Amino acid sequence: QVKELFSSLGVDCNILELDQVDEGASVQEVLSEMTNQRTVPSIFVNRVHVGGCDHTFQAHQSGLLQQLLQQDLAYDYDLIVIGGGSGGLSCAQEAAVLGRKVMVLDFVVPSPRGTAWGLGGTCVNVGCIPKKLMHQAALLGQALTDSRKFGWEYSQQVRHSWATMTEAIQSHVGSLSWGRRLALRENAVTYVNSYGEFVEHHKVKVQQLEKGLPGRLKVVAKSTDGTETMEGVYNTVLLAIGRDSCTKKLGLEKIGVNISEKTGKIPVNVNGEEQTSVPYVYAVGDVLEGKPQLTPVAVRAGKLLARRLFGGRSEKCDYVNVPTVVFTPLEYGCCGYSEEKAGEVCQAENLGVYHTLFWPLEWTVACRDNNTCYAKIICNKLDNDRVIGFHVLGPNAGEITQGFAAAMKCGLTKQLLDATIGIHPTCGEVFTTLEITKASGLDITQKGC
Repeated sequence: QVKELFSSLGVDCNILELDQVDEGASVQEVLSEMTNQRTVPSIFVNRVHVGGCDHTFQAHQSGLLQQLLQQDLAYDYDLIVIGGGSGGLSCAQEAAVLGRKVMVLDFVVPSPRGTAWGLGGTCVNVGCIPKKLMHQAALLGQALTDSRKFGWEYSQQVRHSWATMTEAIQSHVGSLSWGRRLALRENAVTYVNSYGEFVEHHKVKVQQLEKGLPGRLKVVAKSTDGTETMEGVYNTVLLAIGRDSCTKKLGLEKIGVNISEKTGKIPVNVNGEEQTSVPYVYAVGDVLEGKPQLTPVAVRAGKLLARRLFGGRSEKCDYVNVPTVVFTPLEYGCCGYSEEKAGEVCQAENLGVYHTLFWPLEWTVACRDNNTCYAKIICNKLDNDRVIGFHVLGPNAGEITQGFAAAMKCGLTKQLLDATIGIHPTCGEVFTTLEITKASGLDITQKGC
């Protein structure tokens, strides 16, 4: 079929029948390492790997094949990364280490008050880093409240200065952004603080967007029963839960990249290689449809993508056993499946769910609620009671979850947990003594003040 396609296009092609040459198996192995494609035919056009038969016909229908046949291969860069967030920077730096010429385009429209981001994306500027530092500020406030119960006496009224805190946090954020810029320079990555937009296949336009204050914002809202409409016009910033990707401004429709109309996110192929509907365009990080929006995930995916593209590697990112934590005043950490998702994957009758409430020792003297913290694991009975879900609500949940995530990656089972000696007295040790199942219906509340 592919031969007939090229023949109909009047294109001469060289064909290597691997089963008819002495070193055919070795050649196929090398091709597999280069392209991550195990099947044949493996089709290259002007030294660009298109894929198999289906990919070639898709490229023909989208016009990409014709572009590849006609194009001048004198590219300015081997890799252009649009977005200087965690995933983009990780991919760019790894590709540069592997000897490729790389450009990073990163631009965020300043806020109405002129606040601009540095390199690092959401995590560094308005996400993980400032969030965790503000969380620490809140914990210190709670510790001051608890300290009197532990004998600390102070007469001066304690106040919190928002200005002092934000100045310190912004200073740290700035140092991190500058460090990322230096890292790009050290790896000879070209960094341009400008907006990138596709104009056609393999061509990206770089432009500096106009700075300045935006116009006024009109907000319209309805009451929950829909009987009352409220309306106002403001020259300010609207803070709302949730966000959409800004992919619709990148010109992706000009080259045929599929985008979710609802969210603006990019669906990728099911083989876990972060490849979009256009073979040479890849996506990592928060922009991916249906993947965890987490910095370490983006960093890992970006690095592995660069290694597959330019290093002959084949390892893919594991999007299932991903540990994460919510830094609310009482932290919540998890890894693996939720109980509902585990039921869909393994069937509810095949699950063993162990849980308990627990009371941190630090909370006893402070006389804080003894039935607030919670621990739960979900086990697959058909797989040697392997732990497929881990959940904890309590102090330092993030620190607890990280270690158990490594154990889950190694195939942690309920039997191994039971055989583990806990560190006493800690919150994490509760997972070494879990006995009550949800199916039993037994009481899990704790007694105390």
